[in-house]
Amino acid sequence: MIKKIAFVAVSFVSGILGAYVFYSLHSPAVLVQDFTKKTKTESNFEAINYKGSVINNSDFVKASSTSTPSVVFIKTLSKQNNYIDPHFDFFSQFDFFGQRGPVASSGSGVIVTENGYIVTNYHVIKDANTIEVILNNKKQSYQAKLVGSDPSTDIAVLKIEAKQLPHIVFGNSDDLQIGEWVLAVGNPFNLTSTVTAGIVSAKGRNINIVNNQFPIESFIQTDAAINPGNSGGALVDLEGRLVGINTAISSQTGSYIGYGFAIPSNIVSKIIKDLIDFKEVQRGYTGMEISDIDSRLAQKLSISNNLGVYVSSVLAESPADKAGIRTGDVIVKINGKDIDSKAIFDELMAYMRPGDKAKFTFLRNGKETEASFGLINKEGNTAILRKGTITSESLGADFQSLPKLEKDKLGIKNGIKIYNIKRGKINNIGLSEGFILIALNKKQYEKPEDLITDFEQLKGQVVMEGIMPNGGRMVFSTYVY
Repeated sequence: MIKKIAFVAVSFVSGILGAYVFYSLHSPAVLVQDFTKKTKTESNFEAINYKGSVINNSDFVKASSTSTPSVVFIKTLSKQNNYIDPHFDFFSQFDFFGQRGPVASSGSGVIVTENGYIVTNYHVIKDANTIEVILNNKKQSYQAKLVGSDPSTDIAVLKIEAKQLPHIVFGNSDDLQIGEWVLAVGNPFNLTSTVTAGIVSAKGRNINIVNNQFPIESFIQTDAAINPGNSGGALVDLEGRLVGINTAISSQTGSYIGYGFAIPSNIVSKIIKDLIDFKEVQRGYTGMEISDIDSRLAQKLSISNNLGVYVSSVLAESPADKAGIRTGDVIVKINGKDIDSKAIFDELMAYMRPGDKAKFTFLRNGKETEASFGLINKEGNTAILRKGTITSESLGADFQSLPKLEKDKLGIKNGIKIYNIKRGKINNIGLSEGFILIALNKKQYEKPEDLITDFEQLKGQVVMEGIMPNGGRMVFSTYVY
């Protein structure tokens, strides 16, 4: 018994001493994003340095009081897309056509400017017909407009008409260290802000939850409790600065079991800026397909360290191809920064725009080589893109031409993506969100407006060819009323 007590005492003292040494030496630099003082294409950054200190209650109190006023409750109403037979669901509300009534859901968001821009998760507001934002004081409620969204990173930006709002200050997620204390701040179920504390457990985590052709996952993992309703809330450092947007938990039950994940603030900052300025994220592409290196591949390539990602394919005539990068090469650095996983590769690429030049250091047959080239947009050029979608109220969906890069990846010449499906012909047919239509009655389309014109006039039996969101191809016949 005495030995056990002695062991516990030694462990406790060691933990205290370890924390003291760590925070005495810790001195990161952060970048503060100010979206209220932006130019047409650039955001202003201000570097701030601070000294850490021994952790005590006042550190948590300061971080909480600084960050909680900017965290809001988000409530959405949406229509159920799928037809439901009212005879088999007595407790749902339906209209005269058997459609499920408004479905309510909620989450959290973070105010990023004093004039009402708010960041949250895309999955919080997906399919929403109305979005209501309630401030932390529970006294002010606003109807929000969707500025733009990026399913690839699960980020959405909202706007409410208000002034002099309490807004978060951005920190630099690159400076976060494993073991550093962070707070997860949410506003679940309109209960005012809730705060939980934990440490950064890992960085650059890819957990495969983003269902998108070009997903970007490089999560901060934390053991700070993140529960349902906290999605879209803030992960902050001990100065109350935003270092991440809380997104997911790892759980079989939907409840917190020790693993939470947040999108790094540096990615969030860039996404917000693009959506505000252009309504579409400006993402630079290389033309390479990248994958992680497992132990078997490392042995085959004679790689002894943990650095590098594998080039699994290179599109012909892409920037990477023209620069001499080939399938089988191993990318070990981007602009001098080490790459040890696909998640880190994707994160570094997410910071860049079309036209930006990047230097790639890669290994081929054990020899290190460098290649520098400019990045392209998804249309295959270096232009800044602006979102161009066409909505058909009668069809009940949005339509967008498939970008060149995605067509090349799928091996098709033409394709129209269908999304934001509501009530209408598209929903009645049963097409899935993100379905890519290749041909309608064997006719292919380059422009969404041409497809919409023909589709709106269609009646009777039709044949459709397309690609499902999971990549599976299908041809089916259906009847359109």
